[in-house]
Amino acid sequence: MTAVLLAAMAAYGVFLVYTAWAFGWRGLGMGPSVQAARRVREARMTGVPLRSVAGVSGVSAAVGALIGMVVFGGPLPALAAGLFAATFPVASTRARLDRARADARDAWPRLIEEIRLQTGALGRSIPQALFEVGKRAPEPMRPAFAMAEREWLLSTDIEETVRVLKRELADATADSTLETLLVAHQVGGSDVDRRLAALVEDRVQDLQGRKDARAKQAGVRFARRFVLIVPAGMALAGLSIGTGRAAYQTASGQLAVAVGLGVVALCWIWAGHLMRLPVEERVFDA
Repeated sequence: MTAVLLAAMAAYGVFLVYTAWAFGWRGLGMGPSVQAARRVREARMTGVPLRSVAGVSGVSAAVGALIGMVVFGGPLPALAAGLFAATFPVASTRARLDRARADARDAWPRLIEEIRLQTGALGRSIPQALFEVGKRAPEPMRPAFAMAEREWLLSTDIEETVRVLKRELADATADSTLETLLVAHQVGGSDVDRRLAALVEDRVQDLQGRKDARAKQAGVRFARRFVLIVPAGMALAGLSIGTGRAAYQTASGQLAVAVGLGVVALCWIWAGHLMRLPVEERVFDA
């Protein structure tokens, strides 16, 4: 009994080491949690490890607190400035993730058109066309196609392959495209070309609408920067007028500065939230 227990523990240890090395799984569970898998996908899309984001946020907070202490001469403004500065790396990573998702949205009409060409004019099978096109996808999307191709080579199970690809891409357009290809592979027929052509047209219209919306927001995005520039300029001007520096160092002055920094941060975040374009909901979630 002891030998069996030791063998099971050794096998589980090998499993943990392999999954950590091959898939980046962490923890003692049999697989990653949904949130952990989502964070791994996002880190892969941005190319920035989560630990690096946390480290840079700490450094940014320290620098912000130091600047706040030097400028305003008090611990409360320094704390507020440090907390505000700590959000900059997170916001930058979020912006990189949004750009990666936008690049994926821009690429899907081309990818769908190539799949349509491969399955139609070139006579390739749907899995073969899918993986061939995936090799020319944007860089953040390629690991998902490679993982799905490994699943196909191991199991030749198209449903499981599609499920893996949908899970890794986590994109509404990918869901629609893959479900269309799955049904075409299972049922057969020549209707897949027409459906893919309609899907390309729909994606192009969606992209054009988003570009028009962003163009109309250009002035608002420029004005949003004044949420940071104007209060900072007024604070620096107040330091150089009369007893401004001494006023900042009083208890009421430090409280006013901390509240002001908090209001600026809330306005900045709120404005960014209002300008975010709606994200298409996934209908065929894996």
